[in-house]
Amino acid sequence: MRRRALLAVLAAGLALVARPGLASQDESRAQEVRQLVEQALAYEHGEGVPRDLELAADLYCDAARAGSAEAMYNLGWMYANGRGVQRDDAYAATLFEMALFKGHGEAEKARRFVGGYTGAAPDCLQARTAGWAFSARDSWDTQKYLASLPEQKKKLVQLITTLAPRFSIEPRLALAIATTESNFDPNATSPKNAMGVMQLIPETALRFNVRDSYDPVQNIKGGLAYLRWLLAYYQGNVALAVAGYNAGEGAVDRYRGVPPYKETQNYVRRILDFFQRNEHPFDPSVVAASPMIQAIRTAGR
Repeated sequence: MRRRALLAVLAAGLALVARPGLASQDESRAQEVRQLVEQALAYEHGEGVPRDLELAADLYCDAARAGSAEAMYNLGWMYANGRGVQRDDAYAATLFEMALFKGHGEAEKARRFVGGYTGAAPDCLQARTAGWAFSARDSWDTQKYLASLPEQKKKLVQLITTLAPRFSIEPRLALAIATTESNFDPNATSPKNAMGVMQLIPETALRFNVRDSYDPVQNIKGGLAYLRWLLAYYQGNVALAVAGYNAGEGAVDRYRGVPPYKETQNYVRRILDFFQRNEHPFDPSVVAASPMIQAIRTAGR
């Protein structure tokens, strides 16, 4: 029964790749999945990019959830050998079983090394829903957006989408920041010396341990860490958080709201139009709330 249930979940993932009557979207999705696997391989082996086993595992899991047999198999080996993830033979057995179901030629042999199938599966195989949900009316057509981008930018979009949940950031908000800041240009430099995909100034890069602001992975992680901090500081208020990202939290605190700078006001408006939400979940353990938030709450009592 548990085995059939798992295969049903797998079939649901395959539906994302093979949907009758939507051939162009199907091919776009299939291409995205192939790119995820290619990126995962590169980060697993350090081919052309700094080696990052944890990121490789995340990328494999995204592709496995979408039905990639190769990703299932490779992620299984990572669990079997404790590469980038904690070793777990039960998870490995499940992933090999899934890959075998999809017809992967090596999965049967690999399965012998990790014991029998138990149905245990890593959490990452579940859809990434970190406590928020968008209605169908608000849903953003990620596939259509991806299809409109050059190949190099598609890879950056996929990186952001994969990394954002690690920082408890809804990917759509992270993408809104990145497209507004740099249009996904890892080499972008502003007149104010903001650098890379997420346009980090040197002080922010130093603050969030980014050594090379032109390295996309470091830059994106630094930008996401700062955004997570701002969301906690402003208690999930998206307008204040993104205003802080653009103008600095000091300016937001000083003006007790979005600063009266035309650039910042236009920036906030664009992000909100893209994200379509005024609130975002936040982690109160990251930082204490802004004194401004506390003062407003006190005044309202």
